[in-house]
Amino acid sequence: MQEPKKGYLIPFSKGFDMTFYWAKTEGSDLGRNPKGRPNLQPKYLVSTKKNLRKPKYLRKFHQFDIEFKNDCKEGKLPNYVVIEQRYFDLFSIPANDDHPSHDVSQGQMLVKEIYEALRASPQWNQILFIITYDEQGGFYDHVSTPVTGVPSPDDLVGPLPYYFNFDRLGVRVPAMFISPWIDRGTVLHGPSGPYPISEFEHSSIPATVKKIFNLKDFLNKRDAWAGTFDCVLNRTSPRTNCPVTLPEPVKMRDREAKENEKLSDFQQELVQMAATLNSDHRKDVYPHKLVEKMTVAEGAMYVENAFHKFRHECDKARARGADDSEIVVVAPTKRPPKATSKSFAHKMFSCFVCNN
Repeated sequence: MQEPKKGYLIPFSKGFDMTFYWAKTEGSDLGRNPKGRPNLQPKYLVSTKKNLRKPKYLRKFHQFDIEFKNDCKEGKLPNYVVIEQRYFDLFSIPANDDHPSHDVSQGQMLVKEIYEALRASPQWNQILFIITYDEQGGFYDHVSTPVTGVPSPDDLVGPLPYYFNFDRLGVRVPAMFISPWIDRGTVLHGPSGPYPISEFEHSSIPATVKKIFNLKDFLNKRDAWAGTFDCVLNRTSPRTNCPVTLPEPVKMRDREAKENEKLSDFQQELVQMAATLNSDHRKDVYPHKLVEKMTVAEGAMYVENAFHKFRHECDKARARGADDSEIVVVAPTKRPPKATSKSFAHKMFSCFVCNN
């Protein structure tokens, strides 16, 4: 099973600006679903690296269900957008990232929502919508992976025992290009440069963005080597017969979400990333003890709380007049915060309802 990791939108215009939308349901952060369980709605930062822990970048993250769709409707999309999915499968809010054992139809519903919002936008004739995957899902591929002539992005070497040099590519992954500027049925088989052995790979995305927007520098040696896919825009005028809506995805799973099961390896990594926002990464429970007994629901709540705490510290930094480029560091708490249990969350919600 494959997992879509990024959806990119590139309305072609002067200048360059990047915005992230996270997938989330509409409504308040804490509410009730029909079964009486609290709604735990996680938010996601794409990265917790220092250069994104600045107040000026926090304003680049927006809610998908409301802000993205409104921006589409009003023709206010910036010229580069990344869509992040929901990675925690909960009773009230199903995951839509296509990871096993999540319902694949939810991921396809996200694609449908994005496409239809774009198609109805006054910016439709400026859109290139890209859907790609970060792995092939374990399916057999008869094409050998490129192992020679692939530059290491930054000459970093992996740890023991393999000392991986990041100088080869992996198995092929699918990528779909959707735009009124593409002829129906167009297939790209390989790039025409910039080097004779260049390939289409994930670094082709920033390489193409650099080319389209005439940016000054490449990110590293890999995107300087990767082929660009601007050639996919092969029309001189936009199509007018693109479908307005897509078919409704068929539900693939009858059972409920497994929110009381342990975190998957990937979800553990998300929690560990969130720990760098609230400074739990400085504690002795980090990284493994922090997540070893967490359930999916607890992990979702942890990420939610970590993001809220980081955002609160950013607001405090602005209030005291800090520069927007200052790296915000959250003061660690005295005790590692326990993941909120379902019974406690239920009691807490009951208190909110009765105003006690």
